[in-house]
Amino acid sequence: MNAIGVQDVKNYWDSRPCNIRHSKAPFGTKTYFDEVEARKYFVEPHIPAFADFSRWNGKKVLEVGCGIGTDTMNFARAGAKVSAVDLSTESLAVARQRAEVFGLSDRIAFYAANAEELSTVVPVEPYDLIYSFGVIHHTPNPRAAILEIMKYLGPASELRIMLYAKNSWKNLLIELHLAQPEAQFGCPIAFTYSAGGVRKLLEGLDVTSIEKDHIFPYRIEPYKQYEYVRAFPWNVMPKPLFGAAERLGGWHLMIKARKRDVSGGG
Repeated sequence: MNAIGVQDVKNYWDSRPCNIRHSKAPFGTKTYFDEVEARKYFVEPHIPAFADFSRWNGKKVLEVGCGIGTDTMNFARAGAKVSAVDLSTESLAVARQRAEVFGLSDRIAFYAANAEELSTVVPVEPYDLIYSFGVIHHTPNPRAAILEIMKYLGPASELRIMLYAKNSWKNLLIELHLAQPEAQFGCPIAFTYSAGGVRKLLEGLDVTSIEKDHIFPYRIEPYKQYEYVRAFPWNVMPKPLFGAAERLGGWHLMIKARKRDVSGGG
C-alpha cells in the first residue's frame, strides 16, 4: 500500500474546499460569503474567542491553512496585516475572490504552499501571531510543519493552533465506525492528539494553554438542509451541562504556545 502524501491531501481539499456548502446563496456573492461565515461561527462559536481577531489590530498574522478565508477576512477586518497560506489552490481561489468582494485584498497576501515546506514559499520573518485552525493534523508530517512554523516566531510572537482531540466524543464515534473526521468522506489523514501528544509535537516551544471544546450536536440530515435539530443526548442537556461535556470530550484542542526563552534570564 502506498503511503499517503501531501498531493493526496491537496487533491482531497481541492475536490471540495472546507465549508464551501455553508450557503445556498449564489456562489461568490457577498450574501454567500456572509452566510458561510454565519453558519461556521454558529456551529463553532468558540472560534472567534480563540482567534481574538481584534487583538491583532495593526499586527502581522500568518495563517497556515486559511481554507476559503473565513477567519482570514476577520483578521483583516480587525486591522491585521495577514499572510494567508493554503495547500489547496481551489480553496485559495475562493479566499482571494472573497477578499475582493469585501475590499480586503490590500490587507492580505495569499500563498499556495505546503506547511511542511513553508519557508520555501513564504519569506521568513517574525509574525505577531501564527494561527492554524484545524490544519496541522491533516499533513503527513505534522512535526515538519511545526518546525517550519517555528521559523516565523519571534520573542513576542504567539502560536495558536487547533488540533483534533484523541480523548473526545467524536473520536470515540470514529473508532466505532459511527462517524468520520470530516463532512466529506475519504479524508486521507486526520491525526488526533492527547495533551502529552501536543507537547511532544510542539517540543521546543512553551505551551501556555490547552483547552478542549466543540461537540457537534446536530442531526446530520436536517443539518444538510440548513436545519438545526439537536440529536440525543444533546437535545435534553441543559446548556451549562453541554458546555461541561464539550470541555471534557470536545473534538477541538485549542492550543497556545510561545517561543521558549533560552536567555537564562528571570
